[in-house]
Formats: sequence, C-alpha cells, structure tokens
Amino acid sequence: MIMTRIHFLVATTTLVFALSLAYASDPSPLQDFCVAIDDPKAGVFVNGKFCKDPKLATANDFFYSGLNILGNTSNPVGSYVTLVNVAQLAGFNTLGISLARIDFAPYGLNPPHTHPCATEILIVMEGTLYLDFVTSNTDNKLFTKVLYPRDVFVFPEGLIDFQFNGGKSNAVVFAGLSSQNPGVITIANAVFGSKPPISVVVLTRAFQVDKKVIDYLQAQFWWDNN
Repeated sequence: MIMTRIHFLVATTTLVFALSLAYASDPSPLQDFCVAIDDPKAGVFVNGKFCKDPKLATANDFFYSGLNILGNTSNPVGSYVTLVNVAQLAGFNTLGISLARIDFAPYGLNPPHTHPCATEILIVMEGTLYLDFVTSNTDNKLFTKVLYPRDVFVFPEGLIDFQFNGGKSNAVVFAGLSSQNPGVITIANAVFGSKPPISVVVLTRAFQVDKKVIDYLQAQFWWDNN
C-alpha cells in the first residue's frame, strides 16, 4: 500500500511537471537579457537568435517607437496589425513576450486565426469590439463577448479567435502575447491560399462542398493584415 502511494505521488508529480513544461510558451531565460543580433560572428546562439555581448547592449536595444501611429485599414478586411516582436525589438529575445496594436475601420475584421505559440491578452483603447474564440475539437464551444474601452479579454494559446468592429467609428486595441515570436495562422489564408495549393480533392472532402466552391475560394486573393 505504501509503495502504491509513493508510485502515485511520483506519477502525479511527474505529470504536473510535464504539464508545466507543455504550457510554457518560451523557455525561461538563463541570463538578464539576450539582445538579438543577425551576425553570428558577434555573439552566441540562444533560443533561436544570436545574442549581443551584454557589455555592448544599450537602452535602444529595449526601445520601440511607433505604436502611436494609426495602421492602414484601407484593405479588404478593414484592419491592420502592427506587431512588435523580437524582429522589431531585439531586447525581447528570451523574455517570452511581445505585443501588437490592432486598428479597425468601421466593420473591420481581424479574421479567424490562431497564435500557435502564445496566449494573448487584449485591451480595447477606442471603440467597441465583438470577439470570440472556439475551443478545440472536443466540443468546439464558442465564447463571445462585446468589449468597450478599457475592457480586457484573454485568448488561450493556440485556439481560433477573431475580432470584429461592428460600430460606425474606428476601434483600436493593444494586445500582449506570451512569446517573443507568437506566430499567426490566418485560417482562410492558410487553407485556401497556401503555396502550392492544397489538393482540391482534400478540400472538397474536408468541407463537403462542390469542387467549384473550392476552385472559387482558391482563386481569391487572401489579404494579410499584418
């Protein structure tokens, strides 16, 4: 009986530890910071980027200016994402965070998408926003909410979500993400705009529609609002 309890305790502890690793988006840094650089001769390789010698780092390595600028929403979806990740702010490297500004024209949409590497938290600065996310295939449950200025909402990592401005004025939101490079997969772009295209046979079977529908969708120009 004692050995059974010990085995159960060990198994439970191992599972909790494994789950904690599985839910971590980026590994914890092993140093104060690792300013990303592109020249491998000038640093060491850590977490997907080369690191500048810490003695050569400056305040500008941790600084970004430009999120006060209105994004160009004159596009087919009526939204624009200004992303600030490790590619724009080198000091983000190994810190496990990034952020974005999202601008919406009236009736603008940030199309259904996922961030495969990050949880996202969003705060509305201007306007109102209708948003949702869908759980995984266990039940495909839809969570929806209308947000007003200073409201906050969180999207769990990897789940499909979208945001829609149903108002007659512009909307602006800021989002924080739990990865230095969260990635984004816009569903329609990935499925119908892949290069080379996904087999029509596969898509007609997957969506259970006529081939003409798939041909039409694959012929469209799928706009990237990033």
